[in-house]
Amino acid sequence: MSGDAQARGPKRANGERETEILGVLQRAEDALTPGEVAELLGGELTYSSVVTILTRMHTKQLLHRTRRGRAYAYKPVTDDPGFAARRMRTVLEERSDREAVLARFADSLSDTDADLLRQLLGPDADNDR
Repeated sequence: MSGDAQARGPKRANGERETEILGVLQRAEDALTPGEVAELLGGELTYSSVVTILTRMHTKQLLHRTRRGRAYAYKPVTDDPGFAARRMRTVLEERSDREAVLARFADSLSDTDADLLRQLLGPDADNDR
């Protein structure tokens, strides 16, 4: 391991880096360039590493990007609750028996969360019961 790599600390999984970068982007008021992200990370990652991670996140449709000068500026496609909802939907879509998954999920909800879900689904949600 080079001295430069040691100075940056232990290697972390890409998912952790994506989460860290997503947090930086969510806290920003405007879209950020890779250089701005690298700076806000305090030099933890090289510029090229930040570009690679941002490009992957854009490919996964987690980020919008627009041209700013010679670079792209990135911003999240949604907020944190929106990303959580996307993850939940992805898990549901990966399963063949959606009804069983939804039933198990509903059974695991607290009374408070179940009531909230009923409210969010609208007045017709209780008519089937």
